[in-house]
Amino acid sequence: MNNKLHILVTGGAGYIGSHTVVELILQGFRVSIVDNLNNSSIKVLDAIEKITNTKPAFYNFDLCDDIAVNKFVSENNDIAAIIHFAAYKAVGESVEKPLMYYRNNINSLVNVLDNINEKTPINFKGIVFSSSCTVYGQPDILPVTEQSEIKKAESPYGFTKQVCEEILVNNSANVNYVSIALRYFNPIGAHSSALIGELPNGVPNNLVPYITQTGIGKRECLNVFGNDYNTPDGSCIRDFIHVVDLAKAHVASINRLIENRNKSIFEVFNIGTGRGNTVLEVINSFEKVSESKLNYKIVERRKGDIEKIYADTTYANNELGWSAKSSLDDAMLSAWKWELHLKNQNM
Repeated sequence: MNNKLHILVTGGAGYIGSHTVVELILQGFRVSIVDNLNNSSIKVLDAIEKITNTKPAFYNFDLCDDIAVNKFVSENNDIAAIIHFAAYKAVGESVEKPLMYYRNNINSLVNVLDNINEKTPINFKGIVFSSSCTVYGQPDILPVTEQSEIKKAESPYGFTKQVCEEILVNNSANVNYVSIALRYFNPIGAHSSALIGELPNGVPNNLVPYITQTGIGKRECLNVFGNDYNTPDGSCIRDFIHVVDLAKAHVASINRLIENRNKSIFEVFNIGTGRGNTVLEVINSFEKVSESKLNYKIVERRKGDIEKIYADTTYANNELGWSAKSSLDDAMLSAWKWELHLKNQNM
């Protein structure tokens, strides 16, 4: 592999982005990160360097700033591919602040595409887009495949992912590069070094950091939203995938672009484990690996939540040559070690 290939990772200081940057560097790519640090920390760069012995180039600006995006693309005409993570990502918050989500998630992608189209880098191969299983809404048949119906989104967040995918479809018809949308399920866990992991600003919107923060004493109690769903224990079912497995799926997608293995100008892959676990099963896993009891209570259902969803990953397994390797317990243990690391660092 040409180790000079330059990959732009937008939102690369974030949770999934930082783990993907690590995997890209370990595979010999040169990485640049663009991030406005809205929900991430500059300290992540030092952690990436500790893990990989390489510090990625970093640019601190907002992708909704068209002038800044234009300047960056103009000065980097050797970008081979882009992985686009930059977006707000909390379902509950999107219900409360829909316009914020529409403005940020859609405009940032449009700005990136607009400027890449105008000044396409010399050997540009394409874009890997961070999509979501929320595009499926509440599916009628499980597990969901890439051919499953795209139903009305249950949240503004999910709708932005649907819109962005459609933007990529329309854009792909008029350009000479390829787009891949990775519809991933519920990323959890942290790097085995415990140097990077999920560190949301303020109160976590995602389940696992709220669990670990409750376990460590930062939060008093975890709310479980509903125990009357049509599931084995009444709590919602999700497909929880270790973030490092997810990161490796992005590297596999980049290799597919670079090696011209795409079968169409726009491709979609489900990235998950292919298994569903309930919220209460995740809590049980945490209690097992941490050897402690978690303080939680059952509360009313949360608006925007889907009852159950998990992936059929056959297509990704076959086409990308990728599959998830880590168990739920593996992921929960890594998340707990990350939380303990944060405590030791007084973060």
